[in-house]
Amino acid sequence: MTIFYFTGTGNSLEVAKKIGGELKRINSESVASDAEKPALIEFALISIPQIIDAENLHFKDDAIGIIFPIYWWNTPIMVRKFMERATLEADYLFAIGTYGNLPGAAMRNFKHFDYTNQILMLDNYIPVFDMTSQERKLKKKRVEEQIFKVADDVANKKRAHATAHLGKRIMTAFFKNIFKPENGAQKYIVDDKCNKCGVCAKVCPAKNISDDEKIAFESKCEGCLACLHFCPQNALHHKKEKSVARWRNPNISLNEIIAANNRTEVAK
Repeated sequence: MTIFYFTGTGNSLEVAKKIGGELKRINSESVASDAEKPALIEFALISIPQIIDAENLHFKDDAIGIIFPIYWWNTPIMVRKFMERATLEADYLFAIGTYGNLPGAAMRNFKHFDYTNQILMLDNYIPVFDMTSQERKLKKKRVEEQIFKVADDVANKKRAHATAHLGKRIMTAFFKNIFKPENGAQKYIVDDKCNKCGVCAKVCPAKNISDDEKIAFESKCEGCLACLHFCPQNALHHKKEKSVARWRNPNISLNEIIAANNRTEVAK
């Protein structure tokens, strides 16, 4: 099985890792209880930013999944680009979107897949949500239960799709036309606490940040906010942020985010 993922502050990577681990556990128990079962599944996690520039995006496996955050009721730009360019050959295709408020009809972009679902997590969009308040609400969202349910569905190759009524589809189409994240970083402010450590550039999946003489932002932002949330000095701010509190998924390390998103190192 191969799972492709896109992550900003770690939520989607957490889901990808836990689904992979749960699938291994389920498969291991099946093998142990039935000698005629096939060997343990092979499992690969692949970061979409790390392969998006590759010439050959043809992948074949028994099952292929895509896990990503839902931004403004839609699929991230890079995930859409990946889906346009990639050829995925598998007997079973699944897509999982993580979201913090409303998912809209984003999963309809994958209606040709065998299985789609959504997992409610924390919303890290600081122009709208205060992270301290979001963290207090996280326990009630029962994230672990949602992940295990999805993993069980995938392990059993369930065929089902996330639903989106007409109102969600209309609002999704509306936001698709007005939300343009490419220039979103132009609303960021770098204050005098910045020590040019370079973390912001390393966690950016879009290669949108340069830190040569000063921190500078281009116009190819994904809107993931990883740079703001992972800044060790809390020196990056959004002009309309609700508070200075930040969110970094506690189950995912900074080094994992850098390994997933630092495309400047790939170029070297």
